[in-house]
Amino acid sequence: MNDAHTGRLTKDGIRIYDPASDFPGMHTAGRLAARILDDIIPHVEVGQTTAEIDRIITRMVEDAGATSATIGYRGFQHASCISVNHVVCHGIPGEKVLQNGDILNIDVTVIVDGWFGDSSRMYVAGKLSRKAERLIEITHEALMRGIEVVKPGNTFGDIGHAIQSFVESHRMSVVRDFCGHGLGRVFHAPPNVLHYGRPGTGAVLEEGMLFTIEPMVNLGRAETKTLADEWTAVTRDKSLSAQFEHSIGVTAEGCEIFTLSPAGKFYPTW
Repeated sequence: MNDAHTGRLTKDGIRIYDPASDFPGMHTAGRLAARILDDIIPHVEVGQTTAEIDRIITRMVEDAGATSATIGYRGFQHASCISVNHVVCHGIPGEKVLQNGDILNIDVTVIVDGWFGDSSRMYVAGKLSRKAERLIEITHEALMRGIEVVKPGNTFGDIGHAIQSFVESHRMSVVRDFCGHGLGRVFHAPPNVLHYGRPGTGAVLEEGMLFTIEPMVNLGRAETKTLADEWTAVTRDKSLSAQFEHSIGVTAEGCEIFTLSPAGKFYPTW
């Protein structure tokens, strides 16, 4: 089924889905993405390579009878993005060996019966340093504060403001070069979900909207640069970066999170 055949479009080009008939498919896809991120936890350890982690994730997707949304996407050839330390996002799995204290974001998107489940979270190899732990704490809380304001009548600017104001109050910075996105029966669609903004600005949230919120937070400055591989984005000042991502749907009263951890392990020290 093509996304264009589902629901209606708002004046901002955002597709409205039917919570009764469409949200169950998003829950199924989101639950699988979250389960894979749960199941990879024991494989994130000192001495492991990011390529091996990706190979394990690829098998998990295949064993579930699902499809990886990222393999073949714009030439990308892996089932996950793995972003270590000062890599902000879109890290390419390779022969990098994890060292004690490395923090990493693993981002997985699966397709189940045409629905896309997209989530990422933070992991640590070995012992977590206090400065990295604080960065991860703030980033996780920023995501949840953004989700808290999702309800019909609020705006996307309200989401961005909730995230930005919290992060900056802790003297960290929100990455502005990348954002969340609409999804559903397509990987990326309107709206662009900015993780900064002013209250009351941007498109108004409506029941049936589907999108990700995925703030990237840097210990240092917000600026990033993309490496020669045209995928890997890093902090310009080489400061640590962290990210968490959930896929959500707007309900009549608030929102539903499709990518909750089945094992309650969304945060690395839980």
